[in-house]
Amino acid sequence: MTALPAQPVIHEINTRVWLRETGRRAGRPTTLADVPKNVWDEITPDGVDAVWLMGVWERSPLGRSIALADPALRAAFASAVPGIGEEDIAGSPYCIRRYVVDEALGGPAGIAAARSALDDRGVGLLLDYVPNHVAPDSPWVSEHPEYFVHGDAADARRDPAAFLDTGRFVLARGRDPFFAPWPDVVQLNAFAPELRQATAETLKDIGDLCDGVRCDMAMLLLNDVFARTWGERAGAVPQRDFWTQVIGEVHDRHPAMVFAAEAYWDLEYTLQEQGFDFCYDKRLYDRVLHESASSVRGHLHADERYQRRLVRFLENHDEPRAAQTLPPDKERAAAVLIATLPGATLWHEGEFTGRRVHLPVFLDRRPDEPPDNALRSFHEQLLARVHRSGMRTGGWRLLECAGWPDNRSCDDLIASCWTGDAGRFLTVVNLSGHPAQARIPLPWHELGPDTWELTELLTAADRYGRSGAELLSNGLYVDLPPWGTHVFSVESSGL
Repeated sequence: MTALPAQPVIHEINTRVWLRETGRRAGRPTTLADVPKNVWDEITPDGVDAVWLMGVWERSPLGRSIALADPALRAAFASAVPGIGEEDIAGSPYCIRRYVVDEALGGPAGIAAARSALDDRGVGLLLDYVPNHVAPDSPWVSEHPEYFVHGDAADARRDPAAFLDTGRFVLARGRDPFFAPWPDVVQLNAFAPELRQATAETLKDIGDLCDGVRCDMAMLLLNDVFARTWGERAGAVPQRDFWTQVIGEVHDRHPAMVFAAEAYWDLEYTLQEQGFDFCYDKRLYDRVLHESASSVRGHLHADERYQRRLVRFLENHDEPRAAQTLPPDKERAAAVLIATLPGATLWHEGEFTGRRVHLPVFLDRRPDEPPDNALRSFHEQLLARVHRSGMRTGGWRLLECAGWPDNRSCDDLIASCWTGDAGRFLTVVNLSGHPAQARIPLPWHELGPDTWELTELLTAADRYGRSGAELLSNGLYVDLPPWGTHVFSVESSGL
């Protein structure tokens, strides 16, 4: 087992797509058991602490058939990958039949080999868990009907899109409260004691295989959310929340197992309080992509302890590709911001090389896209140098940017610092398409009258000597071009 750092850097891999392309390069089918060493090296560049192998579990044949019969899905598949064939459609990785590693990916031996290969590199392994639903052909449907939200024959006749008649029972199809039901899954009952126990046992078994789990749509299992969604169908509301009970039981067997939540609706803190180590920071994603620097800054005023338990990202398998949604200079500026904030960071395979096609998770083939080698070099350098600096082992602080009455471009800058045993570090990011200037008072009172050297961490080529007295009083003057950045280490020059 690999112990993850307090704020891990996670690399998400679409497992089936990645293995298919690895096999194509090798000239033979490849499973997790026989991935070449150099390929493991490629997805674990310096600075990556964990790999999330997305989509390793046994997918549902029935769910795949439902997807193949859906005209809207087939159109989306063809749009993403022109000429896609049925043999390239594996079905949804979130329509899970059993929590058993798919034999096509190498089965249990394959995941053991993957964990060993990652462990040899000091990198942890994350896998998926979907707490809200299972496939209609899951063995649980016939063996444990008590795990599910039920309807009756009248429900199935009135609304077959929302209820499935299995021949023995009528089960609700999975959904969240704001969208139509998902046609390929059936709804688990978060209030059922038997389901809670089965969830804990399943997660204990998963914990034997990996170092942590990413829990899909975790907020749907919160007592108040589940009660609002299902009402009387769910039964009496338990005294304990789902995650408080389940995570506590799993930690009895795997005390260091990491739980990361896909979370929305401003419920991140609630999930943290119920045991999650990390929760998606979708608000930051939306603000960076679509709102102003002032909006981003307001978000970053949150308590540092809370922020350390967020997952920052610019894309993942649910979101469009960053290279498609962001201009190149803004993408780089946003990446510097994300990489130097507190919290876990999530990077999506293909993000480093500028992939632009957002691939539906049902597919195990994607179009060829020429890699942007300059972008890859930028990302790998960013992650490596932030990691080697040790900055994120210290304490973090958001800084004020002061401007002038006739120049408020300072409002477009985000400045923050890290202070700890590894040293002092300062990040300034211009989140705008025009030049921006500011003075940034620094919080290090020990700077005193000495001369201090500010070294650009990402290039190590640019160094600036500044008086400590000036840095403390007037602040560091910065003048950044559109989407420009500084990442400085601050050290005494000895003069």
